[in-house]
Amino acid sequence: MNEAATATHCPYCALQCGMGLRRTDGPVPVAVEERPDFPVNRGALCGKGASAAAVLAPGARLTTPLVRVDGELRPAGWPQALDLVADALARTAAAHGRDAVGVFGGGGLTNEKAYQLGKFARVALGTSAIDYNGRFCMSSAAAAGIRAFGLDRGLPFPVEDIPRAGCVILVGANPAETMPPFVRYLRELQENGGRLIVVDPRRTRTADLADLHLAPRPGTDLALALGMLHLVVADGRTDEEFIAGRTTGWSGTRAAAMAHWPELVESVTGVPLPQLRTAVTMFCDAPTGMVLTARGPEQQAKGTDTVSAWINLCLATGNAGRPHAGYGCLTGQGNGQGGREHGQKADQLPGYRKLDDPAARAHVAAVWGVDPDTLPGPGRSAYELLDSLGTDVRALLVMGSNPVVSAPNSAHVTGRLRALDFLAVSDVVLSETAALADVVLPATQWAEETGTMTNLEGRVVLRRKAVEPPAGVRSDLDVMHHLAARLGHGEGFPTDPEKVFDELRRASAGGVADYAGISYERIAAEDGVFWPCPSAGHPGTPRLFLDRFATPDGRARFTPVQHRPAAEEPDDAFPVRLTTGRVLAQYQSGAQTRRVAELNAAAPGAFVELHPRLAERLGVADGEPVAVVSRRGRTVTPARLTTAIRADTVFMPFHWPGEANANLHTNPELDPTSRMPEFKACAVRLERAPEAG
Repeated sequence: MNEAATATHCPYCALQCGMGLRRTDGPVPVAVEERPDFPVNRGALCGKGASAAAVLAPGARLTTPLVRVDGELRPAGWPQALDLVADALARTAAAHGRDAVGVFGGGGLTNEKAYQLGKFARVALGTSAIDYNGRFCMSSAAAAGIRAFGLDRGLPFPVEDIPRAGCVILVGANPAETMPPFVRYLRELQENGGRLIVVDPRRTRTADLADLHLAPRPGTDLALALGMLHLVVADGRTDEEFIAGRTTGWSGTRAAAMAHWPELVESVTGVPLPQLRTAVTMFCDAPTGMVLTARGPEQQAKGTDTVSAWINLCLATGNAGRPHAGYGCLTGQGNGQGGREHGQKADQLPGYRKLDDPAARAHVAAVWGVDPDTLPGPGRSAYELLDSLGTDVRALLVMGSNPVVSAPNSAHVTGRLRALDFLAVSDVVLSETAALADVVLPATQWAEETGTMTNLEGRVVLRRKAVEPPAGVRSDLDVMHHLAARLGHGEGFPTDPEKVFDELRRASAGGVADYAGISYERIAAEDGVFWPCPSAGHPGTPRLFLDRFATPDGRARFTPVQHRPAAEEPDDAFPVRLTTGRVLAQYQSGAQTRRVAELNAAAPGAFVELHPRLAERLGVADGEPVAVVSRRGRTVTPARLTTAIRADTVFMPFHWPGEANANLHTNPELDPTSRMPEFKACAVRLERAPEAG
């Protein structure tokens, strides 16, 4: 890498790939360079990362505050915009109570911003109404990990351990398109003699790499995991020494698995019994095994139990708490891990502390210099918060999120946003959500500010400022500082990210996610530091659970679970299953990537993927418009015919707004534990649509 380049990290997914930024004289102020020294991606970048600097160009992003005048957003100065926001928040709280003011954050915010946003909500606003879009990412995996291991960290081991496993089961993940640099670890696994099993209703680019591809019906991953555990028990492949020495709760879990006999599982999932047996043999014959889940099994109304079933498979075979084995979750958003550790979630305080724990409240309140009794209690989860807009919650501040596109049942959510008395949005671009706002605040981007992120391994990394932002743009930390001052809290909300991080370290000290021993200097010197890291002399913890699990007795807990149908099964009116996901060239709601010409050229718009047999029954040819109809909405989009999907299932990517929005259909039914909506399975019908013109 050129010595003049700034060492930093990609603004997109949770790999947080290392990259260099070199200043240029053109409209795009920096050029992206490879950074081979960073161990996670070793210089490799996907198309999104390589083109990330394009969103820094003036024409792609917001450069001045906007306020709504006579129904239109018009440029304004910062003092006016901040006065309007502060006045609206204060006026709403005075008229309707503090919980009538809401805050909705984002999984792409730095640790410093996420931490300060949680503090801003609870101290400056005094509201319990805060959550964030990371609730839609890996909350089910987090809940399952906590109840099994006592701790939630996406991967309890570094990605470099994955190629050393004997067999990896990848469930509902498509990293070949969502985080391409990760694929090298899967290839290295196979080069080392390991086997890869991919579980996905579609034969994705990742599934094409697999030694075995299992294609269950959407919403049946839980039954699949139970069927595999049944065969493990029936074939005598359990690790009885590990079960006896390092776990509790096996008898109930064993009984639950034995109730899911293989023929039943075959009928529920559509996975042929011989494939099920082959998967069990591959996993159990390997010297070590890993199960990695992603949004497929997690974004279900039974997502927590589904992940628990896969964890049970690991525990029963002794594939946990030992080198090159275990369960892990592939976090999606750039700071999905750190974003929930430090206070954006409705029920959490910094350090992954519980908001209803008196000791946790006392510790954090002491750091914040407030009375613990003044801190509000737990609030609503993300969808429940959005569903309450315009009724219980009357004013909302959104920071770094685009729920108009990303939330389930999105037409309803859009209606709730429109019903607000006041909406303020702080973002990099004029997203679909920002376009509805009364005030829009233009935020600095990744290359224009310094801050930390926590990647999918639990590695805390440092994004460094490489270029000055445009004159009319401010950091979210600056926004919170000035709003807090206007609300009577002139102290306690610094704008210097390192000062915020130092306070975060103190607030997290002694918590589950302990950052006390992590500093900017250490991160820079060590290519990141793994939490927990309780002191400056502590080496960090790249590998968890090797000696004991994070439960009171040090043992992992089995959780008996039972398969149950999706919240919305196909019927005569809606006979087809819809599942959703991403494509290679776009990211999340597309708010940023849809502004990059080369990415739009590769993925210009939405489509519905369906099997040729289903298309033949409809009389639809490839490329022709198809209407996708659910109980919640109707979209018209081109058909993309492929044999890579089940004939009873269709797929839509969720990166586009308006009529192309896949989340018009997705079901907001919530997991009872994680409060995750059921994005991955709903019932639809397909109809021929007239050609435009």
